[in-house]
Amino acid sequence: MDEALLRSLTPGVLAVLVRRGADFAAAEDAVQDALVEAVRVWPDDPPRDAKGWLVTVAWRKFLDATRADTARRRREDLVDEEPAPGPASGVDDTLQLYFLCAHPSLTPSSAVALTLRAVGGLTTRQIAQAYLVPEATMAQRISRAKRTVSAVRLDRPGDVATVLRVLYLVFNEGYSGDVDLAAEAIRLTRQLAAAIDHPEVAGLLALMLLHHARRAARTAPDGSLVPLAEQDRGRWDTGAIAEGVEILQAALARDRLGEFQAQAAVAALHADAPTAGETDWVQIVEWYDELTRLTDSPVVRLNRAVAVGEADGPRAGLAALAELDGSLPRYTAVAAYLHERAGDLTTAAHLYAEAATKATDIPERDHLTRQAARLNTLLRTRLDARFDDRA
Repeated sequence: MDEALLRSLTPGVLAVLVRRGADFAAAEDAVQDALVEAVRVWPDDPPRDAKGWLVTVAWRKFLDATRADTARRRREDLVDEEPAPGPASGVDDTLQLYFLCAHPSLTPSSAVALTLRAVGGLTTRQIAQAYLVPEATMAQRISRAKRTVSAVRLDRPGDVATVLRVLYLVFNEGYSGDVDLAAEAIRLTRQLAAAIDHPEVAGLLALMLLHHARRAARTAPDGSLVPLAEQDRGRWDTGAIAEGVEILQAALARDRLGEFQAQAAVAALHADAPTAGETDWVQIVEWYDELTRLTDSPVVRLNRAVAVGEADGPRAGLAALAELDGSLPRYTAVAAYLHERAGDLTTAAHLYAEAATKATDIPERDHLTRQAARLNTLLRTRLDARFDDRA
């Protein structure tokens, strides 16, 4: 069986059933039953129209379940309206399914899980593994999400920005279990880009490709984090970078700038620099200025402070940082870096150690702890050298 084919067809089949009037939960169950039937039948009798076959079987499964449920007798009129078997409609309903799974009534975590299940075609077990939660917990989360959207009709324009937020959340989860969520997010965003002509969709796809291109260089063989400035740029995926830049340039040419396009422009400037020392920090600051105008996000302002520190010197970066709330995530780590750049190693070492206690994941915590230890060792070495000179 071609698992990739089944996964690519699943969202379109599900969307057809929902558009015909099936509630989301029942439609999803019927599609899963049809997929099981496909696994059983197709190896010996492959259909000429795979999607049409799945739509027909899934619809019949749905109707069978409807007939068997006495509480839904009021829907028996759907039986009389069963479409005749035949080629599937050429209409792509996948986009509407994206909008449904990213419905504003869902929490971000539920929207992500439902998108991976309904659009991505992943199993509940795979999604649970990726999020490092028990399968039963994830099953409950998905069931609640399906119940929430069951009454939602696909008759209104969806919010592209919400869909993009959900896909960005998927991408940022990275990799765990047997599903590479970063790669899955790229696949789904490509699918969305094929269904809708929108510069921010292109911007998000470019951003994902440019970030993903650096993946192999982000960690050392022992699993420790490698900062951007220290990464082996020879390990970056030049093909992904070239594709990301091309997609970004086409999006920017439409002169409808959005947040993801601006973020991708920053990533492209990093990718374009042959060495860390040749990074065009002045342009990066300008793009962060655009991002600040677009989002007024404290996190963007924090990243801008780092860029200002590189472009105009660490004291300028510290001045920009002083304007922000010290409780921001990674604020202390940024302060430590800028103080080190300014030559205040004692303060930097203290701040690195403090930042390590606030880190939310183990690799980042270990990296900050090593930074503090490195500076403390350097300070002790300098102190010993002074003592020897006086002796």
